[in-house]
Amino acid sequence: MKILVLAGGLSPERNVSLSSGAMVCQALRGQGHQAALMDLYFGLDGALSGENLYVAPIPEAFKRVAREAPDLEQVKARRGGDDPSAIGPGVLEMCAKADVVFLALHGACGEDGRIQAALDLLGVPYTGSGCLGSAIAMDKDLTKRLVADKVTTPGWETVTVTEENLDELTGRIKLPVVVKPIGSGSSIGVYIAKDRAELKRALTENIRLGGRTVIEEYIRGREVQVAVLGDKALPSIEIIPKEGFYNYANKYQPGAAHEVCPARIPKEWEKAVGEAALAVFQTIGLSVYARADFIVTPEGTPYFLEINTLPGMTPTSLVPQEAAAVGLDYGKLCETIIQLSLAARKEGL
Repeated sequence: MKILVLAGGLSPERNVSLSSGAMVCQALRGQGHQAALMDLYFGLDGALSGENLYVAPIPEAFKRVAREAPDLEQVKARRGGDDPSAIGPGVLEMCAKADVVFLALHGACGEDGRIQAALDLLGVPYTGSGCLGSAIAMDKDLTKRLVADKVTTPGWETVTVTEENLDELTGRIKLPVVVKPIGSGSSIGVYIAKDRAELKRALTENIRLGGRTVIEEYIRGREVQVAVLGDKALPSIEIIPKEGFYNYANKYQPGAAHEVCPARIPKEWEKAVGEAALAVFQTIGLSVYARADFIVTPEGTPYFLEINTLPGMTPTSLVPQEAAAVGLDYGKLCETIIQLSLAARKEGL
């Protein structure tokens, strides 16, 4: 098949996406497909024609994720001009010529349903969930509202943080809490606040990220994540950061966290987190694959945190590890995602 891998984009998770895209493109070529890697934001920048992308070398630098998220103003400056579009030149034309678009995008304009809607209107099949499920899952508050009667989730409130209400929120919110932007991933902007000074720093940072913020009850326990592939939960994986919590740096730097798959938890815990992941997946109308994040208490109660519709496919990502535990290597996982996605698009999912 002729497969266009879309990555990059204008999101704080841009570098993670480029790493995922590079690995996916390499794997698909290894599976015998014609595969091209394209940056959603830069598109055809004049260096290569569209067809040449299918034989262009995959930049080795893309495969590694820097410790810090990118400066998006610098990214915009590199493209130049004043075009406000988040989609670069030639991208949609390249999508229309492909048999399927593999979405290796993360965060805004990739995981929030907008590119899925554009591809639906073009009649181009793509990987992962459809536009509505993607949009719902991107909104942590809406997701929690929809699944609160299906799974256990930490108590939360959603606020819009501004310079005017910063002090009021800092003084009012009961500690400890987890502070996170309503619609981002890769733990960007996520903080565990245990005192007022930490809380104020976290809220201030979230003003910079848009202001809409989920304030979540802090649950002590083990961090366990579960991928869903098709209609089945894969073996869970436990994350044990060597320092701090599972933040952006710990997620993408090799060796920064100890990852155990299958998680060394009792069978009844494994069953509970798998059922909870499937319940969330089905309730908000997802398809193909996703990864749900939980904190499991010492008593074995899984607290649902969020679900990611386009989970990372980087060298340190979790879904490939979970797939390997059931005998699916990286290339076969990519192939499976494509086949499930083509079936989902035919069914209108």
